[in-house]
Amino acid sequence: MAVLRSVPSIIAIVGASAIFLTVASLLLISSFFQDYFLGINRVWRPQSPTSLIIFQGKPHQEVSGSRAVDIGTSGAVSDLRKDDADIPSSLGADEIGLNPSFAKEFGGNFSDSDAGLVVPFPNPMFASGDHASCDLYHGRWIHNPDGPLYTNNSCPIITQLQNCQGNGRPDKEYENWRWKPDLCELPQFDPKKFLQLMKGKTLAFVGDSVARNQMESLLCLLWQVEVPKNRGNRRIHRWFFRSTSTMIVRIWCSWLAQSSSEAMEFAPEGIVKVHLDIPDKNFMEFLPGFDVVVLSSGHWFAKQSVYILNKTIVGGQLWSPPQNATVDMRISNVEAFGLSMETALEAIATHPNFTGLAIVRSYSPDHYEGGAWNTGGSCTGKVNPVSEVVSNGFTDVMHEKQFNGFQRAVEKAGNRSRLIFMDITEVFGYRPDGHPGPYRSTDPNKKTKRGPNGEPPPQDCLHWCMPGPIDTWNEFLLEIIGRNFNTS
Repeated sequence: MAVLRSVPSIIAIVGASAIFLTVASLLLISSFFQDYFLGINRVWRPQSPTSLIIFQGKPHQEVSGSRAVDIGTSGAVSDLRKDDADIPSSLGADEIGLNPSFAKEFGGNFSDSDAGLVVPFPNPMFASGDHASCDLYHGRWIHNPDGPLYTNNSCPIITQLQNCQGNGRPDKEYENWRWKPDLCELPQFDPKKFLQLMKGKTLAFVGDSVARNQMESLLCLLWQVEVPKNRGNRRIHRWFFRSTSTMIVRIWCSWLAQSSSEAMEFAPEGIVKVHLDIPDKNFMEFLPGFDVVVLSSGHWFAKQSVYILNKTIVGGQLWSPPQNATVDMRISNVEAFGLSMETALEAIATHPNFTGLAIVRSYSPDHYEGGAWNTGGSCTGKVNPVSEVVSNGFTDVMHEKQFNGFQRAVEKAGNRSRLIFMDITEVFGYRPDGHPGPYRSTDPNKKTKRGPNGEPPPQDCLHWCMPGPIDTWNEFLLEIIGRNFNTS
């Protein structure tokens, strides 16, 4: 009878245990699903937002009197894929896309493209190695017989336009060079080290198709140690590395400033209006969730556009107001670029909820010779780095305006900012061989040589082959992150 009386007690204990285990399991599963499927990661933040900028060896001091900036934290975000337009139509927008087999399996949504040289500036970055004042951006390209860390066959995410070997480019020497700073070493990219440094963190590439080019290079380098999960959607491209909870993000933002195509005063609907004093809400909305932001911009300022300051038209590119209109068209496309950079950086540096690191990747030089992309310019036949950089006036002034905008933003933000200028412009002025040129598609009938009258074939001398020189940008990126994050 004692045994029978104990049966209800046993049943009660077993039932309570089952309920407890069920509830605990549901809580664990819920947390896992939130982290894994919804992309919620535990974001690391620095303990202090102290500025890490160094100009000519001296820490920058805070400057008062910064103007108020609309950081654009509210409002609708447009469909990012609708903005994935092409600057030069000759680059073949219809040829852009993932490798078909990869797109079918992972459902990627990459669909954008856009279209001589040295101005010496102080280097606002920490040193490399044991050299406290080492400048990473002055040096030379040296031959590297070991070649790149990946091939076009070992990385399935390369946009077809930049898949130079897959598109039939006959030479490969452009892959076999590494950058050597004069006074220190730039280590080869280490995917495992990068993922450890970015453990639990999010890195975002914000900008144009050159930003996409760099992001794909980084993904290809990391792909060699871990295949990421694609968590992208219509608004934001996201790749998640589960081993370290590292997220790589890309947001399309070609101007860095807010833009629209609505009619304004005498500027008709359809022409892009760029509000140079308002940062683009597309990336500002997501900014607090980022630990590192890499900004890429500049080439879209060659497109037709109207420039707005304080809700007033102040300039334009490839557009003029009606003859009877009273307007001061004082802002050129070059000035507009500098203003947009200053606006975006000041908004980032003073954002109350962003304590991460913002890196400006300097203006990427193109190598069209004999004309622009739409007037017969060409980089056909370039197979090795050049020994001297031939000055290009437009690249010079774009680089200068970009740096000036960066410097003004640092002065206004003071010691609240963590802004870095990654100065690749001179370094890549030596690499006309690194562009796809006429090898932009798999079309077996594409033109790759000059015509009977010397006319060049359609080609891309703006973006970079993968693998290729652009992988060096991510070696610089890893070096910067290593200097600015506590790895303990």
